[in-house]
Amino acid sequence: MTSALPAFETHEVVNQPPPFAGRNLWADDVALADAVQREGGAAFIATLQAYGGSAGDALYRLGFDANRDRPRLRTHDAQGHRIDTVEFHPAYHQLMDAAKRHGVAGLSWQDGRPGAHVARAALSFLHHQAEAGTSCPLTMTHAAVAVLRQDPALAEWADKAAAPVYDPRDVPIADKAGITLGMGMTEKQGGSDVRSNATRAEPRADGSYALVGHKWFFSAPMSDGFLVLAQAPGGLTCFLMPRRLADGNRNAFRLMRLKDKLGDWSNASSEIELCGAWTRRVGAEGRGVATIIGMVMMTRLDCMLGAAAEMRMALAQALHHTRHRSSFGRRLCDHPLMANVLADLAIESEAATTFAIRVARAVDQSPHDAHEAAFARIATAVGKYWVCKRAAVFVNEAQECLGGAGYVEESMLPRLYRQAPLNSIWEGSGNIQCLDVLRALAREPQVRPVLQAELETVVGYDAGYDDALQALWAQLSSTPSEAQARLVTERLALLLQAAVLLRARSPVAAAFVRTRLGGETGRAFGTLPDDVDHQAIMARALP
Repeated sequence: MTSALPAFETHEVVNQPPPFAGRNLWADDVALADAVQREGGAAFIATLQAYGGSAGDALYRLGFDANRDRPRLRTHDAQGHRIDTVEFHPAYHQLMDAAKRHGVAGLSWQDGRPGAHVARAALSFLHHQAEAGTSCPLTMTHAAVAVLRQDPALAEWADKAAAPVYDPRDVPIADKAGITLGMGMTEKQGGSDVRSNATRAEPRADGSYALVGHKWFFSAPMSDGFLVLAQAPGGLTCFLMPRRLADGNRNAFRLMRLKDKLGDWSNASSEIELCGAWTRRVGAEGRGVATIIGMVMMTRLDCMLGAAAEMRMALAQALHHTRHRSSFGRRLCDHPLMANVLADLAIESEAATTFAIRVARAVDQSPHDAHEAAFARIATAVGKYWVCKRAAVFVNEAQECLGGAGYVEESMLPRLYRQAPLNSIWEGSGNIQCLDVLRALAREPQVRPVLQAELETVVGYDAGYDDALQALWAQLSSTPSEAQARLVTERLALLLQAAVLLRARSPVAAAFVRTRLGGETGRAFGTLPDDVDHQAIMARALP
C-alpha cells in the first residue's frame, strides 16, 4: 500500500491560519475610519489609506527583522578611536524612512489644514501596529517641534525635524534635509522627579552652555539632537544638544551602554555621560519644565495612541487566527465562549481608539480654541493612564485566543506583550498621571467646566450612563484624596470613553456602558451578557 504523502513527509499541514500580512490596516479598521472622519481628518483619508496598505504588508514584515536583530553599541572603532555609534538592522532604517516620508513625525507641522493633527495621530496609530520601537524617535521628533518653534533662532531645527526626509548619516544638520530628535530628561537619582536633576549647565561667553553630568535614560541616541534638562545658574533649564557640532566634530558626551529592555527591541535607549557637551538654551533659565510642557500633550497622546494600536493589532491577530482555525467541528470564533472574549476585546479596542482620536482633535484645535486646549490638558493625562494601563492585560487575553501559537515569536503577540507595559511607564508612570489629574481638578478652574460640557453632551442617550455620571459628580463634589487618584482617573476615563462612543452612535456603545459603567460583567474579558450580539461586534472589528 503506498502513501499519498511524498517520501519523508510525515503529515499534511492543515487547520492553520494563512499569514496575516497583506492586509490594509486602514481599510480593516471601521472604528478608526469613523473616528478620523468625525474628528476632522476627512481630508487626509487618501494618505491614510495608502499608509494602511504599507503598514499591513511591507512595514509589517520589516518589523520582524528590526526586532530580531537588536541595536548594537560600538564605543570605539578598530583603531581605538572613540566613535559612540549605535548600529541598527537595515529594516529599522527602512521603517524610519517610510514613516518620515509619509508624515508620521511631521504631517501636523507641514500641513496647515484643520485636522492635520488628527491625521498624523492616525498615521502614528497605523505605524505603531506594524512596528512599535520606531515610534519612540518618531514621537520625540514630532513633539520636539512644538518646543523648538518657540525660539525663532531654532527654525532650522524645527523645520528639518518636521520635514518628510529621513537621513541616518552621522553628520551636522547643515548637511541634512531632515533630522530626528531625542530626549534626555531622567537621571539616576530622580526618575520622574526631574527637578532633582544634578547635571550642571555652565554658561560660556558666547551664550552657549557646557553640560557636565549624566542621563540615566537617553532615548534614541543616534538622533541628530536632543532636548535635555539641566541645572543652569537660574535653575532647571531646557537645552538643545546637537550630536554633531557645526564643525563636524562629535559633541562631548559618551554612550556608556544600551539599556537591556523588556521590549522595544528595535529601538536603542542608552545611558550617557556629559563631559562638557556644547548646548544652547531653549527658553529662559529656570523655566525648563514650563518650556517642555508643549511636548507633554503630544507625547501623552502618542502613548495613548501606541497602547490603543497595540490593542488593535492584538485583536486583529486574535480574530484572524480564530476565523481560520477549527476545533471540535467548528471555527474557534464560532464557539460561544470564544466569541464572548473576542467581542469583549473588540469593545475595549474601539473605546480606546475612538477616545484617542477625540483627544487628537483637541490637540489639533488647542492653538485657537480655549475649550479644546483645556480638554486636551486633562484628557491626555486621563487617557494616558487608562488606555496604557489596559494594554498589557488586553494583549495577554489576545495571546490566549491563539493558544500556544500566541506564545511564539512568529505570531507577533510576544512582541506586543513585551511592548505593552512601556507606554504606561514612559513619559510619566500611572501615579504621575493620576496625581496630575487631581492637580488639574483642584488648581485649574477651566478644567471642570470643560469636563462637564464634554460629558453632558450625551446625557439622555443612555440611562446607565446618566446614572454613572451623577455618581462621578457626587464623588468630585469634594476634593478627592491623593490615595483616591487612580479611582477618580479610572472613572473619568470610562465616562469619557462612553461619551465619545455614544456621541458617535457606535454599535458597541450600549454594551460598553452596561459592562464598564453598569457592572454587568466580570473582572476578566469574555464576561459580556448573553444578549450582546457577539458576532456583530466581531464582524465590525475586522471585515
